[in-house]
Formats: sequence, structure tokens, C-alpha cells
Amino acid sequence: MIKRLYVLPLILVSVFSVLNASVSAQPASEAGSVGIQGTVSAPAPVLAPIISIPGNGANFTNLPITVSGICDSDLLVKVFKNGVFAGASQCQNGSFSLSMDLFSGQNDIVARQYDLLDQESPSSPNVSVTYTDNAPNATAAERVTLATNFAKRGANPNQQLVWPFSVSGGEGPYAVTVEWGDGEDSAYSIPSPGTFNIEHTYKNPGAYTVVVKAVDVKGRTAYLQVVAIGNGPLSQSGVTGTGTNGSVEETGPVVTRTRILWQPAAIMIPFIASTFWLGKRYAVYRIRKKIEQGERPFSY
Repeated sequence: MIKRLYVLPLILVSVFSVLNASVSAQPASEAGSVGIQGTVSAPAPVLAPIISIPGNGANFTNLPITVSGICDSDLLVKVFKNGVFAGASQCQNGSFSLSMDLFSGQNDIVARQYDLLDQESPSSPNVSVTYTDNAPNATAAERVTLATNFAKRGANPNQQLVWPFSVSGGEGPYAVTVEWGDGEDSAYSIPSPGTFNIEHTYKNPGAYTVVVKAVDVKGRTAYLQVVAIGNGPLSQSGVTGTGTNGSVEETGPVVTRTRILWQPAAIMIPFIASTFWLGKRYAVYRIRKKIEQGERPFSY
């Protein structure tokens, strides 16, 4: 019994050490509380989105076309044509929709959905469609193409969002228009093929559909739809790398929520009080034993 009581003061010291380390590592947002924060990984989406429109085997002579379907809410859906990134849409209420252009000839369209960690789902069933360019003597080199490394990009409200794009093919100069999804539009004149930036400032948090359109001097047109995020208290976006075959980089801040855990404190307080009481009883016991043995009670 004496040996067990003797260990309790050591337990008390260890408990205080752990609490002190936790407080110094993560300052609490409330007095007397311990704040704990971290990143919790999650499995990748297991279900593939489904493309409902257009149907397999459809033929088109005008651009853009609409691609829509079923998805998991709050995930980012990226659509690819012949393995090349063709646009992105935020899944809302279980569905997605985007405007996109096509290559001349056959286009194999698939969709994949991505979580905040940029983990991708399996690909949707392939939808094969055909686009016939009615322009006389149209060639691949004359086709206008828009591209970006960012399927999603974010900025805080009332701060400028800068988004890099590139335009190629066709013949400059190009007239570029941007629908920002908040009722405002922008227009740019791009003198020659190459990279350029589009810029906008959102006033409110939210997810916005951005449609970029480029037209060359002969009226040939390219479209690209992406997703802009006006960051808010609960908004976050993933960070990914740039790769080949339509792999697209995403960027944006990740907002961490701090949860105050009061349960550990509620459990530890009675334990600390009982440990102190047992330690005091043990000290009194030791003093009495020394007195009974004729020893000095406070000598060590």
C-alpha cells in the first residue's frame, strides 16, 4: 500500500507536465481551455460522377456545348476531352453543369470529382461526341485554345484575385471576355498568343462560376469554365501540383477551425484533487512513523 501511494505524486507531476506542454504548443482561444487543431486526412471519393448531357454519339456544329450530370455535393468536378482539361464546376445539390468547347472530330469526354485534398474519384463512363467545324478549310492550327493551370482559385473578399491564362492558335489580337459569376464582367485585348492575367475582386464569400471566352480576329472562339472562391469563415480549397494530360493545379487558403475540448479538463480536475489528498495522507503517515520510531520527523 505504501509503494502505491508513493507513485501518486509522480503521476501528479506527469499530468501537469502534459498539460503545460499542450497549452504552450496550442494557445487556447478561451481562458482555461485547451485548443487542439490539426489536419485530418480522409479517403478519396469512391463514386464517379455521371455525365447525363450530352448523350453518347451526339453530334455538334456549334460551340459551346453544355455538359451536365450527377455528382457528390461540395466536390469539384473536372471534365476532360480526349485527356485534356476542358473545364470545372462546383457540385451543388448533387449536380454539376459547365460550358465547354470541343476539338474538331471525335471527343471522348469523362468527368472526375475531387475533394479538398485534391484526391480524385474514378472516371465517369466515357461519352463520345463529334464536333463538325463548318468554317471553310479549318485546320487544327487555326483553332483558338484557352488554358490555365488552375481549375479553382481563391481570394479573400475585397482582395484582388489574379488568375493566369494562356491563349494560342488562331490569329491575334484576341478579344477576351470574363463572366465572374457575381453579375460583373471584364474585357481584355490580348495582342498575340501567350499568357495573360485576368483580375477581379469579390465582395462576398462564396463559390462562383467563371466563364472565359476568347475570340480571334476571324471570329474563331474558345471557352473555358473554372471555379472562383471568395474565401469565407468555412471556405477552403485544396492545393495540388501541375501535371500532364489535363492535371490542373489548384490553390487557395485552408481555413482551420479550432475546437475547444472541455471534457479532458472536467475529467482531470477530480483526478488531480484526489491525487493531492492521497499525497497529503501519505506525508502524514510518514511523519507519524518517524515519530513512533524516535526519528526526527522532517529529516531526509
